[in-house]
Amino acid sequence: MLEFLGYLLEKEGYRVTSSQEAQKALELLSERSGFDLVISDLRMPNLDGLELLKASRELDPEIPFIFMTAYASSQTAIEALKVGAFDYITKPFQVEEFKNLVKNALVARNLKRKVKVLERERIQENQLVGTSAPMLEIYKLIGTIASADTTVLISGESGTGKELVARAVHQASPRREHPFVSINCGAFPETLLESELFGYMRGAFTGAVSEKKGLFEAAIGGTLFLDEVGEMSAAMQVKLLRALQDKKIRRIGGTDEFHIDVRVIAATNQNLEGEVEAGNFREDLYYRLVVIPMRIPPLRERKADIVPLVRHFIQKYNERFNRDVRGITEEALSSLEEYSWPGNVRELENVIERAITLESSECIQEERLPENVRHRGQTREPDLPRFSTSEGLDLEEYLKKVERQIIEEALQLADGNQTRVAEILKLSYRSLRHRIDTLGIKRKQDVKK
Repeated sequence: MLEFLGYLLEKEGYRVTSSQEAQKALELLSERSGFDLVISDLRMPNLDGLELLKASRELDPEIPFIFMTAYASSQTAIEALKVGAFDYITKPFQVEEFKNLVKNALVARNLKRKVKVLERERIQENQLVGTSAPMLEIYKLIGTIASADTTVLISGESGTGKELVARAVHQASPRREHPFVSINCGAFPETLLESELFGYMRGAFTGAVSEKKGLFEAAIGGTLFLDEVGEMSAAMQVKLLRALQDKKIRRIGGTDEFHIDVRVIAATNQNLEGEVEAGNFREDLYYRLVVIPMRIPPLRERKADIVPLVRHFIQKYNERFNRDVRGITEEALSSLEEYSWPGNVRELENVIERAITLESSECIQEERLPENVRHRGQTREPDLPRFSTSEGLDLEEYLKKVERQIIEEALQLADGNQTRVAEILKLSYRSLRHRIDTLGIKRKQDVKK
């Protein structure tokens, strides 16, 4: 039987190692790695199949076992399944039945390996990286507030990693075994956002052919992350406020309210306090959200994190693209450290992904970086107006034109984030808003409307 099965499996394209004794098989497992499957009798002298399975688990807990037995109702076979055997087959058996069982066991093994790789990638994706003083303060705050079951408002520019911080709070909290559910509030129109958050009943509106559970329900027991909460309409702000106050929701088209045990973490890249002053965001909702405020500093304020972030992204994309880039040149690193990073960590990750894709040597060269990152020392000289003493110059109009151009370029650079623009131009937020309104500059949210 041993020789026949070995021949059969080799004919199917498998590499086979055979042993007539369980003890010898255990020695082979300990000496060599890379076995994908063990096929064994249950009843053998000295060391039986069940003992072999238990001993092999200490060497490789994931390796699948298929047992052969002449007794279909054998208590030993049932026990083998309990302790982790993939399956067993009763002698005598059909060849095709045996081949299918082997194939299924190997498919299951490969799926487990893929799941482990994906899990490792997921952990990397959700990993906070940084050793700078501002990041150490963030870590300390996460540890302090994680167990406090209250709302958190995370502020920071686009690309700073607000969702990663929210996930870190969730993972450090007693809710870690329950769902972490996220939604970008700026990505949905008002009616669709309401149905996403609260769900709906069948027939609530045209197209509602069945009931749908909302994200508040999906997050029960866990955490709901509301990204870009400042983009919510006034009507949605009222509905969110009520849900936070009452801890109850009602599906669209429904009549029954039910309790929700959900921790809410919100995030914004806007100055919500300024939006409250401007009448664009409800004051009562703002104070309901900002019970625990967290500010994520932009990358330009924590340049010490650039080196660990670069190492992290090199490892990540080496694994993803099966590359072997081992580092980065001093010249390239100097360019990264001198760049202002308006897109923050997200922009840095994109730059490293691009460099890994293009790089053919062991280290990332400066030439692999985008031109705007490389030309860090170059600044544009302003174009001064040409005029004659006879024609003169309308200085008032010219200065307005220059001011408008500078603010529009800063808005584009900061992806419409007016708080960031105020920082860039060394203005107060209120002064910037006044200048934007006076000059008639279209803001990002104006374009959306």
